[in-house]
Amino acid sequence: MKNNFLLASSTLPNWVTTSFPYIRLVLLILMVVFALAMIIVVLFQPASGDGMGAISGQVSDTFYSKNKGRSLEGIMKRLTIVFGICLFAVSLLFFITVAVFIGQ
Repeated sequence: MKNNFLLASSTLPNWVTTSFPYIRLVLLILMVVFALAMIIVVLFQPASGDGMGAISGQVSDTFYSKNKGRSLEGIMKRLTIVFGICLFAVSLLFFITVAVFIGQ
């Protein structure tokens, strides 16, 4: 008899044991999609040159710097955060399902 601390194999209904492989496949595909989307968004972000103003003493108080959140750069930064959170959540769910199903 296998020891599984999350769920005993005798307590899982039949529909759960048959649906776990499909759920894991969907979660794995979602992880790949979110990872690729995050890579693409990060690659399209422009390089930030925030460190140059501190070295040279220049003040960059322009209209663009004040409205950076509404620009394309701000949208890309928010998309990076959203895709990272989604990737974390889906990967956490994936590994929980693997841990639950490992006793089968």
